[in-house]
Amino acid sequence: MKKKILIISGGISKERSVSLDTGLQVANELRRNLYNVKISEPNYNLEKTIKKFNPHLIFNALHGQFGEDGYIQTILEMLKIPYTHSGVIPSAIAMDKEISKKLFAKYKINTPKFFTYSFDKRNSQLVKAIDSRLKFPVVVKPLNEGSSVNVFICTKKNIFKILNSLKNYKRVMIEQFIGGREIQVAILGNKKLGAIELKPKRKFYDYQAKYNTNAKTQHIIKIDLPKKKLNEVLEIAHKAHKIIGCKGVTRSDFKYFNGKFYLLEINTQPGMTKLSLVPEIAAHNGMSFLELIEWILEDASTNR
Repeated sequence: MKKKILIISGGISKERSVSLDTGLQVANELRRNLYNVKISEPNYNLEKTIKKFNPHLIFNALHGQFGEDGYIQTILEMLKIPYTHSGVIPSAIAMDKEISKKLFAKYKINTPKFFTYSFDKRNSQLVKAIDSRLKFPVVVKPLNEGSSVNVFICTKKNIFKILNSLKNYKRVMIEQFIGGREIQVAILGNKKLGAIELKPKRKFYDYQAKYNTNAKTQHIIKIDLPKKKLNEVLEIAHKAHKIIGCKGVTRSDFKYFNGKFYLLEINTQPGMTKLSLVPEIAAHNGMSFLELIEWILEDASTNR
Protein backbone atom coordinates (compact mmCIF):
# COMPACT_ATOMS: atom_id res chain seq x y z
CA MET A 1 0.00 0.00 0.00
CA LYS A 2 1.34 3.43 -1.01
CA LYS A 3 1.95 5.97 1.75
CA LYS A 4 -0.36 8.86 2.55
CA ILE A 5 1.52 12.10 1.88
CA LEU A 6 0.45 15.55 3.02
CA ILE A 7 2.10 18.30 0.98
CA ILE A 8 2.35 21.72 2.62
CA SER A 9 2.68 24.51 0.07
CA GLY A 10 1.76 28.13 -0.49
CA GLY A 11 2.42 30.08 2.67
CA ILE A 12 2.95 33.77 3.28
CA SER A 13 6.42 34.42 1.88
CA LYS A 14 7.28 36.26 -1.32
CA GLU A 15 7.97 32.84 -2.83
CA ARG A 16 4.37 31.69 -2.45
CA SER A 17 3.78 31.16 -6.18
CA VAL A 18 6.93 29.04 -6.51
CA SER A 19 5.89 26.99 -3.49
CA LEU A 20 2.43 26.36 -4.96
CA ASP A 21 4.04 25.22 -8.20
CA THR A 22 6.45 22.91 -6.36
CA GLY A 23 3.61 21.42 -4.30
CA LEU A 24 1.40 20.85 -7.33
CA GLN A 25 4.10 19.20 -9.41
CA VAL A 26 5.14 16.89 -6.58
CA ALA A 27 1.47 16.02 -5.91
CA ASN A 28 0.76 15.27 -9.56
CA GLU A 29 3.77 12.97 -9.82
CA LEU A 30 2.85 11.08 -6.66
CA ARG A 31 -0.82 10.76 -7.65
CA ARG A 32 0.16 9.36 -11.03
CA ASN A 33 1.94 6.66 -9.06
CA LEU A 34 -1.04 5.87 -6.81
CA TYR A 35 0.02 7.71 -3.66
CA ASN A 36 -2.78 9.09 -1.51
CA VAL A 37 -1.91 12.81 -1.57
CA LYS A 38 -3.43 15.90 -0.02
CA ILE A 39 -2.21 19.49 -0.37
CA SER A 40 -2.61 21.93 2.52
CA GLU A 41 -1.74 25.54 3.29
CA PRO A 42 0.26 26.18 6.50
CA ASN A 43 -2.69 27.94 8.14
CA TYR A 44 -4.58 27.75 11.43
CA ASN A 45 -6.29 24.55 10.23
CA LEU A 46 -3.02 22.70 9.61
CA GLU A 47 -3.04 20.73 12.86
CA LYS A 48 -6.67 19.72 12.30
CA THR A 49 -5.87 18.74 8.70
CA ILE A 50 -2.94 16.60 9.82
CA LYS A 51 -4.99 14.80 12.46
CA LYS A 52 -7.89 14.19 10.08
CA PHE A 53 -5.81 13.02 7.10
CA ASN A 54 -3.29 11.16 9.31
CA PRO A 55 -0.44 11.08 6.77
CA HIS A 56 2.59 8.85 7.00
CA LEU A 57 4.73 11.94 6.52
CA ILE A 58 4.71 15.51 5.26
CA PHE A 59 6.39 16.82 2.13
CA ASN A 60 7.40 20.38 2.95
CA ALA A 61 7.08 22.28 -0.33
CA LEU A 62 7.25 25.72 1.28
CA HIS A 63 9.89 28.23 0.22
CA GLY A 64 11.12 31.33 1.99
CA GLN A 65 10.12 32.76 5.34
CA PHE A 66 8.09 30.54 7.67
CA GLY A 67 8.62 27.56 5.35
CA GLU A 68 12.36 26.92 5.32
CA ASP A 69 13.64 28.95 8.24
CA GLY A 70 12.77 26.60 11.11
CA TYR A 71 9.29 27.88 11.97
CA ILE A 72 7.13 25.26 10.23
CA GLN A 73 9.71 22.64 11.20
CA THR A 74 9.20 23.56 14.88
CA ILE A 75 5.44 23.06 14.52
CA LEU A 76 5.91 19.69 12.82
CA GLU A 77 8.35 18.59 15.51
CA MET A 78 5.72 19.42 18.15
CA LEU A 79 3.16 17.37 16.21
CA LYS A 80 5.68 14.50 16.07
CA ILE A 81 5.24 13.72 12.39
CA PRO A 82 8.12 13.03 9.95
CA TYR A 83 8.73 15.74 7.35
CA THR A 84 11.07 16.22 4.43
CA HIS A 85 14.26 18.25 4.21
CA SER A 86 16.28 19.76 7.04
CA GLY A 87 15.31 20.15 10.67
CA VAL A 88 14.74 23.23 12.81
CA ILE A 89 18.27 24.46 13.53
CA PRO A 90 19.88 23.68 10.14
CA SER A 91 16.94 25.36 8.39
CA ALA A 92 17.27 28.47 10.54
CA ILE A 93 21.05 28.65 10.01
CA ALA A 94 20.88 28.18 6.23
CA MET A 95 18.12 30.78 5.87
CA ASP A 96 20.06 33.40 7.83
CA LYS A 97 22.70 34.58 5.36
CA GLU A 98 24.80 36.29 8.03
CA ILE A 99 25.04 33.25 10.32
CA SER A 100 25.61 30.78 7.49
CA LYS A 101 28.35 32.91 5.90
CA LYS A 102 30.14 33.24 9.24
CA LEU A 103 29.98 29.46 9.53
CA PHE A 104 31.39 29.03 6.01
CA ALA A 105 34.27 31.35 6.87
CA LYS A 106 34.96 29.49 10.12
CA TYR A 107 35.37 26.24 8.20
CA LYS A 108 37.57 27.81 5.51
CA ILE A 109 34.94 27.87 2.76
CA ASN A 110 35.36 30.84 0.42
CA THR A 111 32.42 33.22 0.53
CA PRO A 112 32.19 36.87 -0.57
CA LYS A 113 33.15 39.47 2.04
CA PHE A 114 30.21 41.30 3.59
CA PHE A 115 28.84 43.42 6.38
CA THR A 116 25.29 44.11 7.54
CA TYR A 117 23.52 47.44 7.36
CA SER A 118 20.91 48.44 9.92
CA PHE A 119 18.22 50.97 9.02
CA ASP A 120 17.85 52.13 12.62
CA LYS A 121 21.27 53.77 12.41
CA ARG A 122 22.17 56.61 10.10
CA ASN A 123 25.42 55.74 8.41
CA SER A 124 26.89 58.75 6.67
CA GLN A 125 30.13 56.81 6.18
CA LEU A 126 28.53 53.93 4.27
CA VAL A 127 30.06 54.73 0.88
CA LYS A 128 33.48 55.13 2.48
CA ALA A 129 33.04 51.80 4.32
CA ILE A 130 32.10 50.03 1.10
CA ASP A 131 35.05 51.58 -0.75
CA SER A 132 37.51 50.47 1.90
CA ARG A 133 36.10 47.04 2.74
CA LEU A 134 34.34 45.72 -0.38
CA LYS A 135 34.63 48.05 -3.41
CA PHE A 136 31.76 48.90 -5.75
CA PRO A 137 29.69 47.40 -7.25
CA VAL A 138 28.22 45.49 -4.30
CA VAL A 139 25.32 43.10 -3.84
CA VAL A 140 22.55 44.20 -1.48
CA LYS A 141 20.19 41.51 -0.22
CA PRO A 142 17.82 40.70 2.67
CA LEU A 143 19.27 38.47 5.38
CA ASN A 144 16.49 35.88 5.21
CA GLU A 145 14.87 35.64 1.79
CA GLY A 146 15.32 32.98 -0.86
CA SER A 147 15.04 32.76 -4.66
CA SER A 148 17.05 35.98 -4.99
CA VAL A 149 14.04 38.00 -3.83
CA ASN A 150 14.99 41.69 -3.52
CA VAL A 151 18.63 41.10 -4.42
CA PHE A 152 20.29 44.01 -6.23
CA ILE A 153 23.68 44.87 -7.69
CA CYS A 154 24.43 48.42 -6.57
CA THR A 155 26.80 51.20 -7.59
CA LYS A 156 27.61 54.45 -5.79
CA LYS A 157 24.87 56.13 -7.81
CA ASN A 158 21.99 53.86 -6.78
CA ILE A 159 23.05 52.38 -3.41
CA PHE A 160 20.86 54.68 -1.29
CA LYS A 161 17.89 54.39 -3.64
CA ILE A 162 18.04 50.59 -3.39
CA LEU A 163 18.52 50.65 0.38
CA ASN A 164 15.52 52.96 0.74
CA SER A 165 13.36 50.38 -1.11
CA LEU A 166 14.41 47.69 1.40
CA LYS A 167 13.66 49.54 4.65
CA ASN A 168 10.96 47.05 5.64
CA TYR A 169 13.70 44.50 6.32
CA LYS A 170 15.35 46.65 9.05
CA ARG A 171 18.70 44.98 8.31
CA VAL A 172 20.25 43.90 5.03
CA MET A 173 23.52 42.42 3.85
CA ILE A 174 25.97 44.38 1.73
CA GLU A 175 28.21 41.86 0.02
CA GLN A 176 31.24 41.93 -2.22
CA PHE A 177 30.22 41.44 -5.85
CA ILE A 178 31.91 38.44 -7.42
CA GLY A 179 31.79 38.20 -11.19
CA GLY A 180 32.42 35.01 -13.08
CA ARG A 181 30.34 31.90 -13.66
CA GLU A 182 27.19 30.71 -11.86
CA ILE A 183 27.54 27.09 -10.63
CA GLN A 184 24.87 25.22 -8.66
CA VAL A 185 25.46 21.92 -6.84
CA ALA A 186 22.91 19.38 -5.60
CA ILE A 187 23.56 17.15 -2.59
CA LEU A 188 21.34 14.21 -1.63
CA GLY A 189 22.09 13.14 1.91
CA ASN A 190 25.68 11.93 1.71
CA LYS A 191 25.72 11.80 -2.10
CA LYS A 192 27.20 14.48 -4.36
CA LEU A 193 24.50 14.35 -7.02
CA GLY A 194 25.99 16.78 -9.51
CA ALA A 195 26.29 20.35 -10.72
CA ILE A 196 24.90 22.68 -13.36
CA GLU A 197 26.10 25.99 -14.80
CA LEU A 198 23.73 28.87 -15.52
CA LYS A 199 24.16 31.63 -18.06
CA PRO A 200 21.43 34.19 -17.41
CA LYS A 201 20.60 36.80 -20.04
CA ARG A 202 19.97 39.21 -17.18
CA LYS A 203 22.69 40.84 -15.03
CA PHE A 204 22.69 37.85 -12.68
CA TYR A 205 20.60 34.80 -11.75
CA ASP A 206 17.81 36.76 -10.04
CA TYR A 207 14.17 35.85 -9.34
CA GLN A 208 13.07 36.53 -12.93
CA ALA A 209 15.95 34.51 -14.34
CA LYS A 210 14.97 31.60 -12.10
CA TYR A 211 11.20 31.46 -12.65
CA ASN A 212 10.28 33.44 -15.78
CA THR A 213 10.30 31.20 -18.86
CA ASN A 214 10.91 34.27 -21.01
CA ALA A 215 14.15 35.07 -19.20
CA LYS A 216 15.92 32.44 -21.33
CA THR A 217 18.58 31.47 -18.80
CA GLN A 218 20.86 28.88 -20.38
CA HIS A 219 21.31 25.67 -18.36
CA ILE A 220 24.59 23.86 -19.02
CA ILE A 221 24.54 20.41 -17.50
CA LYS A 222 27.92 19.34 -18.95
CA ILE A 223 30.06 22.00 -17.31
CA ASP A 224 33.28 23.00 -19.03
CA LEU A 225 35.54 22.53 -16.01
CA PRO A 226 38.51 20.26 -15.39
CA LYS A 227 37.44 17.15 -13.50
CA LYS A 228 39.55 18.21 -10.53
CA LYS A 229 37.71 21.55 -10.33
CA LEU A 230 34.30 19.93 -10.69
CA ASN A 231 35.11 17.51 -7.87
CA GLU A 232 36.29 20.46 -5.80
CA VAL A 233 32.97 22.32 -6.00
CA LEU A 234 31.03 19.12 -5.30
CA GLU A 235 33.18 18.56 -2.21
CA ILE A 236 32.67 22.13 -0.96
CA ALA A 237 28.88 21.80 -1.30
CA HIS A 238 28.97 18.48 0.54
CA LYS A 239 31.10 20.02 3.28
CA ALA A 240 28.65 22.93 3.70
CA HIS A 241 25.73 20.47 3.81
CA LYS A 242 27.40 18.56 6.65
CA ILE A 243 28.64 21.61 8.57
CA ILE A 244 25.13 23.04 8.84
CA GLY A 245 23.65 19.62 9.62
CA CYS A 246 21.30 19.45 6.66
CA LYS A 247 19.06 16.48 5.87
CA GLY A 248 17.66 15.33 2.55
CA VAL A 249 18.43 17.45 -0.49
CA THR A 250 20.20 20.80 -0.66
CA ARG A 251 21.34 23.04 -3.48
CA SER A 252 24.38 25.27 -3.04
CA ASP A 253 24.92 28.40 -5.14
CA PHE A 254 28.46 29.30 -6.19
CA LYS A 255 30.35 31.87 -8.21
CA TYR A 256 33.49 30.69 -9.99
CA PHE A 257 36.02 33.46 -10.59
CA ASN A 258 39.78 33.44 -11.24
CA GLY A 259 40.02 29.73 -10.43
CA LYS A 260 38.20 30.00 -7.09
CA PHE A 261 34.72 28.95 -5.99
CA TYR A 262 32.77 31.30 -3.73
CA LEU A 263 29.80 29.83 -1.89
CA LEU A 264 26.94 32.35 -1.83
CA GLU A 265 24.36 30.33 0.09
CA ILE A 266 22.89 26.88 0.66
CA ASN A 267 19.21 26.16 -0.02
CA THR A 268 17.63 23.54 2.23
CA GLN A 269 14.40 23.24 0.21
CA PRO A 270 15.21 23.57 -3.48
CA GLY A 271 12.32 24.06 -5.90
CA MET A 272 10.69 21.17 -7.72
CA THR A 273 9.20 23.13 -10.64
CA LYS A 274 9.73 22.72 -14.38
CA LEU A 275 12.56 25.26 -14.21
CA SER A 276 14.09 23.89 -11.01
CA LEU A 277 17.71 22.79 -11.02
CA VAL A 278 17.82 19.79 -8.67
CA PRO A 279 15.38 17.70 -10.79
CA GLU A 280 17.40 18.64 -13.88
CA ILE A 281 20.68 17.58 -12.25
CA ALA A 282 19.01 14.38 -11.02
CA ALA A 283 17.67 13.55 -14.49
CA HIS A 284 21.10 14.02 -16.03
CA ASN A 285 22.44 11.51 -13.51
CA GLY A 286 19.79 8.92 -14.33
CA MET A 287 17.33 9.73 -11.54
CA SER A 288 13.74 10.38 -12.61
CA PHE A 289 11.53 13.00 -10.97
CA LEU A 290 9.58 10.23 -9.21
CA GLU A 291 12.78 8.58 -7.98
CA LEU A 292 13.98 11.92 -6.64
CA ILE A 293 10.72 12.52 -4.77
CA GLU A 294 10.64 8.99 -3.41
CA TRP A 295 14.25 9.34 -2.25
CA ILE A 296 13.28 12.52 -0.36
CA LEU A 297 10.27 10.75 1.19
CA GLU A 298 12.33 7.72 2.20
CA ASP A 299 15.00 9.96 3.70
CA ALA A 300 12.33 11.77 5.74
CA SER A 301 10.87 8.52 7.06
CA THR A 302 14.21 7.00 8.09
CA ASN A 303 16.22 10.01 9.26
CA ARG A 304 14.04 11.61 11.94
